[in-house]
Amino acid sequence: MTQRPDVAATTRERPAGGAARASVRPVIHVGIDGSWRAAGALEWALQESLLRNEPLRAVHIIEQTHHTRYYEPAEIAQTELDLVDDVRQRMRSTGDDLDHRADLVAGSPAVSLTRLASGSRMLVVGRRGTGTFKRLLLGSTSEAAANLGDAPVVVVPSGWPPAPSRSPVMVALDDSSENDPAIEFAAEAAVERNVPLRLVHVWDIPAVYGWDPATDATTQEDDWADAVQRHFELVVDRWRRKYPELDLHLDIRRAHPVDGVLEAAQEVQAQIVVLGGRHRPRLSVVVLGSVARGVLQHAVCPVAVVHHPESHEQIL
Repeated sequence: MTQRPDVAATTRERPAGGAARASVRPVIHVGIDGSWRAAGALEWALQESLLRNEPLRAVHIIEQTHHTRYYEPAEIAQTELDLVDDVRQRMRSTGDDLDHRADLVAGSPAVSLTRLASGSRMLVVGRRGTGTFKRLLLGSTSEAAANLGDAPVVVVPSGWPPAPSRSPVMVALDDSSENDPAIEFAAEAAVERNVPLRLVHVWDIPAVYGWDPATDATTQEDDWADAVQRHFELVVDRWRRKYPELDLHLDIRRAHPVDGVLEAAQEVQAQIVVLGGRHRPRLSVVVLGSVARGVLQHAVCPVAVVHHPESHEQIL
């Protein structure tokens, strides 16, 4: 499309709240900034758009640190307009007939992007950028989007090199009962790409076992490993029944969660790593800080954080 970009204060954007993923809006959102050519997020989002045959909405945020009345226009530099025009031209160059858009939106970057993407297919952001986005995407954006957004958030590392076409999709599982949305997202991605899906669980003996001198550590480790194996074999069997056409592989390993997930992804040159997310503010430092945040900051492939919808509704 060739219309001029829309500019609006994001206080007028209403989030869709905890809408179930069954009612997803078939549009992919991607955050862009001045480094979009090198960042990789737009290119990944374009590929995903073509795979799903769904339109892309690229959004450039003009940071607005103070509130304005709805009739007061945001100040827009020519460079901002040129940036959006360049992105629009790049999207048109794909030659597809999808209704892609590129817009300017005034507001807080993290809040604006998650609100705009609420209820949509996904939000795609780059891991590094310039100016506001550099501060945002290295530190708080992935974390803020994981806590605020109800749509899956895909973080694409700077200089992202596409994986070989037959490389698998990988989903990292924890020991909670909230893995299903992440597995569903990963399974759909694998089916779209016609590649295998690897379900990875990284475990370690709980620290409590180390405090009992009477505990046989070897026996405890063996028992724990057997229990983990049995549990996740049942999980894989259930998803094999749901996706009989999908080549599923289970990978269980003992390691630090972040190291184990990163190593598993690198070994198979995963196209994307999918993580489950839970909207629990009191646990955000623990869950996002120790596992998701570590993977987001160090993975060399795109990483998706997919929420369990019920956990989002708990904090609305």
